[in-house]
Amino acid sequence: MKKYIYIIVISTCMLAQELITPIPININVDEKKAELGNKLFHDKRLSKNNTISCSSCHIINEGGDDNRAVSYGINGLKGTRNSPTVLNATFNTSQFWDGRSSDLREQAIGPIHNPVEMGSSFQEIIEKLKKDNFYIKRFSMIYDDGITENNIIDAIVEYENTLITPNSKFDKYLKGDKNILTKKEKEGFQLFKEYGCISCHNGVNIGGNIMQKLGVFETFETTDFGKYNITKNEEDKFYFKVPSLRNIQQTSPYFHNGLTSTLRDAVNKMAFHQVGYILDKEETDKIILFLKTLDGEMSFLEKTYE
Repeated sequence: MKKYIYIIVISTCMLAQELITPIPININVDEKKAELGNKLFHDKRLSKNNTISCSSCHIINEGGDDNRAVSYGINGLKGTRNSPTVLNATFNTSQFWDGRSSDLREQAIGPIHNPVEMGSSFQEIIEKLKKDNFYIKRFSMIYDDGITENNIIDAIVEYENTLITPNSKFDKYLKGDKNILTKKEKEGFQLFKEYGCISCHNGVNIGGNIMQKLGVFETFETTDFGKYNITKNEEDKFYFKVPSLRNIQQTSPYFHNGLTSTLRDAVNKMAFHQVGYILDKEETDKIILFLKTLDGEMSFLEKTYE
């Protein structure tokens, strides 16, 4: 049964086609840099004790996250937040749950220095890479100044820019194939609009472009203050980056703390806490069917190096 009436929704529903846009089929990248970034992304030598790589927390072919409630770093240290997907992260307007990084470049630096994640430094990393003939040769081919902090990050970010998932069923619908969605999937999209989900989950990434308070109508169960931890502004308490909904069925568990393991629970919690509705089973089923149409193609640049 409906608990509240969420009036803000009405003005956005009519603009759904403009609010959500398809992922481009491809984006321009430097392939040589991306290939080098691919190797670096999967290289455990970027961590202090050579046990953790970027891909340890962002498993590319399993949704771009690590399928854990919170991530683990070197020496089995437990983090405090769920690993966001790296897939389509290039389209986000900020990175990390608290939005503290404005782009992928800033984001890539954070885990390397974080003592609970990779616990390393660029000085240590560069010393390791300079002992590897592959890296010496490849960096010198691409960058005039060879192996440097700036070039390591530049290559990793270029690789991450390739991790897009275009051609989802819903993207094809947005491009004009109005028969590709089933009746129930279309009804799920309509409910997604009517209940106001689209107010926060919009843009090319269907999220990732704004910060929003978690618990607009009902308090959400968390002790994490989100953006407030960075700004110390009282009005920023419980504000988090709205996550992308693309490939959402592959990125369980959900929320910044991995509170919920099923998509059904996640949908129901968001309806209750964010827009003030209690969905019935049929409504939830239809919204889930719509969300599953957001899975895109995953034909990444995954070259294996010896």
